[in-house]
Amino acid sequence: MAAVDIVVPDLGSDGKAEVIEILVQSGTQVSKDQIIVVLESDKATLEIPCEFEGVLSELLVKVGDQVGSGDLLARLENAEQKTAKNNNSENKESDQTKAGDANAKKTASANSEVQTSPAQNFGQTEKTIVESVPDTGDGEAELIEIHVKVGDEVQQDSILVVLESDKATLEIPASRSGKVTKILVKPGDKVKHGVALVELLVTETEKNTEVKNETKSETKSEEKSPAARNNATQTNAPSATAKNTANIPKTISENFSSNKNIHAGPAARRLARELGVDLSKVQGSGPKDRILKDDIKAYVKQNLNKVATGSASSPLFDLPEIDFSKFGAVETQALSRIKKVSARNLSRSWVNIPHVTQFDEADITELEAFRKEQAETLKQQGIKLTLLAFLVKASVGALKEFPAFNASLDKNAENLILKKYFNIGVAVDTPDGLVVPVVKEANNKSISDIAKELALLSEKARDKKLMPQDMQGACFSISSLGGIGGTAFTPIVNWPEVAILGVSRSSMKPVYIEQKFEPRLILPLSLSYDHRVIDGAAAARFTRYLSEILSDIRKLSL
Repeated sequence: MAAVDIVVPDLGSDGKAEVIEILVQSGTQVSKDQIIVVLESDKATLEIPCEFEGVLSELLVKVGDQVGSGDLLARLENAEQKTAKNNNSENKESDQTKAGDANAKKTASANSEVQTSPAQNFGQTEKTIVESVPDTGDGEAELIEIHVKVGDEVQQDSILVVLESDKATLEIPASRSGKVTKILVKPGDKVKHGVALVELLVTETEKNTEVKNETKSETKSEEKSPAARNNATQTNAPSATAKNTANIPKTISENFSSNKNIHAGPAARRLARELGVDLSKVQGSGPKDRILKDDIKAYVKQNLNKVATGSASSPLFDLPEIDFSKFGAVETQALSRIKKVSARNLSRSWVNIPHVTQFDEADITELEAFRKEQAETLKQQGIKLTLLAFLVKASVGALKEFPAFNASLDKNAENLILKKYFNIGVAVDTPDGLVVPVVKEANNKSISDIAKELALLSEKARDKKLMPQDMQGACFSISSLGGIGGTAFTPIVNWPEVAILGVSRSSMKPVYIEQKFEPRLILPLSLSYDHRVIDGAAAARFTRYLSEILSDIRKLSL
């Protein structure tokens, strides 16, 4: 057990890097591979891990310091060091790796010039070069962003692609100015040192003969001088395993075309990809406007609030546009106004309300017999008596028994507003989509009155004659699919209400009563509710109470 120095790894051609985050304090216990500090150069963000477990005795840098390869960052006490044998082995491996890299550079330089053609202007030559993965020191990395597309004119040092390894995010710049002629990789590819990324068509300002002589001279110089080979500009040959994906969808490059100047670490970029957030739209709060994970979370929360309040003018996340016609014949059909409005309201409810659905059944054998008996009498008065009228009346009784279901949360979700009126919304299916007219003051109306009003509202809905006031002020909603079928479903709560009752088709089932099975007409109930207001026990009690009312016609009156 001894002291170990934590130093800056080889930064390659980046030279200096800035300390932008310090994630530990002196005197703390750190574990192996725990991130100590985060550095940022002009091209990459690098997280520096601790190679051993121990106590961090001293921090030798502060945020804002400029450090280079080999500079001391911190000192670790009580850390188990490697033996001299292991160090010697590592030195040998390092020497072999350097030799292999030098050979790879030589091969890449020899093969990087794919083709040469005369330019239109005298004294100029066009040639295609290959931009490939430099030696990152991290082995294999994932390609996470492509900033260019075929046909783009790029300047020297413009960002072409972004790679991400386990420790760092690396932006790969163009070594020359030119035109993108081919993209050889796609997002998600695993790449390593030497893998070809992009082909560029560049213009030389010298005559063909001079270019050839210069190339030969450089080649001879490299052969004679090992030092020159090590210091030569690195260009890499195309990998045999790299796939030609020049036809990458435009949305990939367009969505991230503004990301080249974005500063974000691997953890933040990973979170952004998981949530589908375009980093170009996130305001960073770290040093140099670096985007932190908290910035991404704040962006998502802000946009969720916009959706919840209906103030968002665009979707929360940018979705790629897909050309479905390339898979077969398609037809574009505009959504009706009702469906557009419903989509906005449903999205608001879904992202704002934590939904839970309670399922139950009601025995309506006696109720259905009573309904059929009374339907003949009311039919002579021009009233169609349906089960829905009984459901509205029964819901009023349940809401009186459980006031929390007849309520709404205030804007800040800190207070419950209990309502003393009983307005029931009923979903009506129309050719243009679902609408929800409201039966006002249902507690003061008989079942026959409710049935008459339901018929009137349904007719107005189908004739597109509903007024805005006909669809406002509901305390609780009912969505009945009994006329269509199904056994259960999960309706979406109609915000700002806190619950909605779904009703499916009734069916005959054997029920064990007094030591024997009897055929009974069973009605499936599906109650969705806002779990911030209503817990599971209350929902179960509500549906049980509602079932009891529907099972006992004496609790209902015409």
